Amino acid sequence: MVLVSAARDYVNRMLQDISGMKVLILDSQTVSIVSVVYSQSELLQKEVFLVELVDSISKSKESMSHLKAVYFLRPTLENIQHLRRQLANPRFGESHLFFSNMLKDTQIHILADSDEQEVVQQVQEYYADFVAIDPYHFTLNIPSNHMYMLPAVVDPPGLQQFCDRIVDGISTVFLALKRRPVIRYQRTSDIAKRIAQETSKLMYQQESGLFDFRRTEISPLLLIVDRRDDPVTPLLNQWTYQAMVHELIGIHDNKVDLSSTGKLPKDQQEVVLSSEQDAFFKANMYENFGDIGMSIKRMVDDFQQVAKSNQNIQTIEDMAKFVDSYPEYRKMHGNVSKHVTLVTEMSKIVGERRLMLISEREQDLACNGGQVAAFEAVTNLLNNESVSDIDRLHLVMLYALRYEKESPVQLMQLFNKLASQSPKYKPGLVQFLLKQAGVDKRTGDLYGNRDLLNIARNMARGLKGVENVYTQHQPLLFQTMESIIKGRLRDVDYPFVGNHFQQGRPQDVVIFIVGGTTYEESRSVALQNASNSGTRFILGGSVVLNSKRFLKDLEEAQRIAKSSTNVV
Repeated sequence: MVLVSAARDYVNRMLQDISGMKVLILDSQTVSIVSVVYSQSELLQKEVFLVELVDSISKSKESMSHLKAVYFLRPTLENIQHLRRQLANPRFGESHLFFSNMLKDTQIHILADSDEQEVVQQVQEYYADFVAIDPYHFTLNIPSNHMYMLPAVVDPPGLQQFCDRIVDGISTVFLALKRRPVIRYQRTSDIAKRIAQETSKLMYQQESGLFDFRRTEISPLLLIVDRRDDPVTPLLNQWTYQAMVHELIGIHDNKVDLSSTGKLPKDQQEVVLSSEQDAFFKANMYENFGDIGMSIKRMVDDFQQVAKSNQNIQTIEDMAKFVDSYPEYRKMHGNVSKHVTLVTEMSKIVGERRLMLISEREQDLACNGGQVAAFEAVTNLLNNESVSDIDRLHLVMLYALRYEKESPVQLMQLFNKLASQSPKYKPGLVQFLLKQAGVDKRTGDLYGNRDLLNIARNMARGLKGVENVYTQHQPLLFQTMESIIKGRLRDVDYPFVGNHFQQGRPQDVVIFIVGGTTYEESRSVALQNASNSGTRFILGGSVVLNSKRFLKDLEEAQRIAKSSTNVV
């Protein structure tokens, strides 16, 4: 519950002390921060009758002095300029200013100078500069996410903004938790090191007073890692509910856009998938696809029973009872049709793209050895007319990541076959992935070949057989969490920033993945937290990836690296 509760608590505090009719004014990022923790109907209960974006408010001149304006904005240069203009010609009776992060002194002076008509009642910092999509999973929705892949020699102008946004997000997570962590980072990643050092500088030097919370015996841990250490997880097809919806349809800020799936009624074209607002989803978000079908059938049966009892209205009392239970009935009806629509749509995609066949091969490439058999299997699928271009690309990438050193000749054959059979394929993309995230660049033991314990575990798993061939893969993050719990995360691979070190096992750990998280990883975190190991994990990232977004970032980074003439 931690992150969602913290963000909800901030929104509550903003709205409950200001009586009367209100307009809530947000920016393009705080609209996400609020929407994942607060529903439209909850805002109405707090007398918020209008929600507007700060840049569109700037364009309107209409006076609304009967409304009180509650601003919740990121303290950016652009937002301060919008506020300056709006305070100079106020449209609302009162203005209450809340910022999601630390304001600079100069910004406070600008606001004070602009408020000549004294409409501003208060200025507060409420530290919620992160999007809490699940209780233990947050994202920052950074649009220019490809930045982390660019070679150091390119050093694009936007890279500092990218790093600043991550430092801002991480720092407010710890301010919301009221803790100051010791910081570690992945040694092989320049960007992870840069972000770790800048975060440390903020927490221990520039704003040390703000982070000076009551010390606990063992400080929490902030571990900053690079997506390129595990490029396999975002490339795989998914078979658990939440991860599968994101992979096949797409989830943004806990909303799913179904408008392209055919003739759906208007109110079902965008649906909310939130573990906070949907009990069925909360119970089933980590279940596998086969079990979801059974759970939905049970839900439909329950609904039919309720519908049947509602048809049997004979007396005035029956009618009154039905009217009382009608909102609940409507909600249940909406929920049933939402989940049935999602599962029907995903089943259609699975059939069309032959994903069961493909996913079995993907899992083999990710989890089991055997280069000769793997080459043959991938070649057969590349020759298969019914396999889509995107799935061909995934298969070649997964093969390349696993066997780049073992069979360079056969790898070239696959590259050529891919180029000849997939006209949309951008030449050199798989090679660029290997340059970015090949074996020489990675810290973690991605395939479990280096550690005797992993080799033994893989053998045992091979002997016992796997419960479900489609979900046998475990992200590298799972091993990282195990290492932290057992106190085995090596200092040489994950050094500390500054002269800090950690004795004993941390009770709270925030792992931030520069380049983005996946729902498969957030599932790993949720299951780990449910096992009561004594350590609570929170996962954060610059975006939430599916394979489409991961490849889009890769293509964009490749394009910039190519066009930058000074790349050696």
